[in-house]
Amino acid sequence: MRKLKSVFLCRRPEKVEEVYTLEQRREIAEFTDLRPGVVTPEEIASTDLSQVEAVFSTWGMPCLTDEQLDRMPKLEAVFYAAGATDGFARPLFARGVRIVSAWRANAIPVAEFVLGQILLAMKNCFSIAPRLRSREAWRSADAGPGCYGETIALIGNGAIAQYLAGLLEHFELKVIVVSSRRERRTVSLEEAFRTAYVVSNHLPNRADNQKVLGEELFASMRHNATFINTGRGAQVDEAGLIRVLKKRPDLTALLDVTDHEPPDDDSELYRLPNVFLTPHIAGSLHDEVHRMAQLAIDECRRYAAGEPLQHEVTEEMLMTS
Repeated sequence: MRKLKSVFLCRRPEKVEEVYTLEQRREIAEFTDLRPGVVTPEEIASTDLSQVEAVFSTWGMPCLTDEQLDRMPKLEAVFYAAGATDGFARPLFARGVRIVSAWRANAIPVAEFVLGQILLAMKNCFSIAPRLRSREAWRSADAGPGCYGETIALIGNGAIAQYLAGLLEHFELKVIVVSSRRERRTVSLEEAFRTAYVVSNHLPNRADNQKVLGEELFASMRHNATFINTGRGAQVDEAGLIRVLKKRPDLTALLDVTDHEPPDDDSELYRLPNVFLTPHIAGSLHDEVHRMAQLAIDECRRYAAGEPLQHEVTEEMLMTS
């Protein structure tokens, strides 16, 4: 196995320490020739990076300029312990630099979070629990259909939706997946919202997905249905969603993301009894971020050993995701 010359490169050095544990940083130093510390973009011009072959990074990876890349002529690969690479990938691809992303590792906690919400929503727990303040409320609770034979709709077919669909295979539920690309859909958004008891949004963060989940879709949802959003708030017509939720108290919205975060203090999302907000916590947090670091480390080991990479990002993936 080659002992690559490596460096941590990040706009925010504290993020490197947050994502990569001390033990993981020591592991990298054992099988690569790791430059001490974290290099920021401002330090590139004054740092000798001429021998660097591998970069480790995470949230805060800069989009490198030609001048900065000229100072790393031997750079072969970037190992990114986070998800989306759109913000920095293209200049690297232009130089033939390979990119590994931990997007599949980041998908795991989101899928687990949504799985828990789906199972509770199938019992109508989110609607029942806030109202259960008396014996009469107990007797009149409108429980959901339960986890047998019902339909779940996953909007989007990326890593999160794929992993979540795998988790849902352990339950006797019908799962329909709406492709992220309109031209590839075998099930329409309209059918998914009209048919499913729980609809979960996992669309990729693309400009053509802005506000595609509109008022008519929410109005068409079944009695007592639940909408889950761990995708992006901007993909939802938030004003339209609020109007529908005010007219239909039977519906429930579980929103881990909103159109801007946090919502303004006067937002009706805070006051609607059928809205449950969480502060964008579905993705990798705390201990979970170390899973992404380990993926980057394991991929670097494979690369140094000349083995096939398992989590490489290609330019075609950026164009079609």
